[in-house]
Amino acid sequence: MLTLRKASDRGAANHGWLKSFHTFSFANYRNPKEQGFSDLLVINDDRVAAGKGFGQHPHRDMEIFSYVLEGALEHKDTLGTGSVIRPGDVQLMSAGSGVAHSEYNHSATRGVHFLQIWIVPDVSGAKPRYQQEHFSTQKKRGRLQLIISPEGKNGSLKVRQDARVYAGLIDGKESATLELAANRYAYVHVARGSVELNGMPLHEGDGVRVRDEQLLTLSNGVDAEVLVFDLRPQELPEMP
Repeated sequence: MLTLRKASDRGAANHGWLKSFHTFSFANYRNPKEQGFSDLLVINDDRVAAGKGFGQHPHRDMEIFSYVLEGALEHKDTLGTGSVIRPGDVQLMSAGSGVAHSEYNHSATRGVHFLQIWIVPDVSGAKPRYQQEHFSTQKKRGRLQLIISPEGKNGSLKVRQDARVYAGLIDGKESATLELAANRYAYVHVARGSVELNGMPLHEGDGVRVRDEQLLTLSNGVDAEVLVFDLRPQELPEMP
């Protein structure tokens, strides 16, 4: 079963320097029916103006990864880590027992467009850690490249949860498939462009909850960049 979450139905915030869309409830956007999906808690689609950003702020017991679509994002944290994240890079910060970080647009002249995604960990109070890896266009072209997994399989980043994340680039006659294990959920997010999921047309910002499906096929893409989350089969309760 595929359940569409249209881009136009997402929460939105415009702070001038920051324009953000929230797939699930976040900050001032509250939707009782959109509290996350399985262990996937947050997908924020952020555009930050040149030279602006998020000052240092704390996190705890959350797996947080950033996926840059355009521009460059500068990261600093209390672990002593500092880096600039560009398209193709995936940065995963496991907040664990507690960490603070800042994120700024690295450019003084150009905006940055990125996704920040939160996954609930399966352990609390763990030692904080930071990982970053580059996944080239070639690795994602016409296929789904594993970028995050519990085991760090095939060079992916290690997440503290039974969750796997794939990234793919689909255009023209290209197609990609993912076979899910029995009784797994999935979530598909279109980061940009358009594509079909098992024949369902999707556009930039659209998302799909997947239940009771074992084969996912992405095809008929138009400059599409897609993230696919392989998740535990659990439902989150609606909030009052």
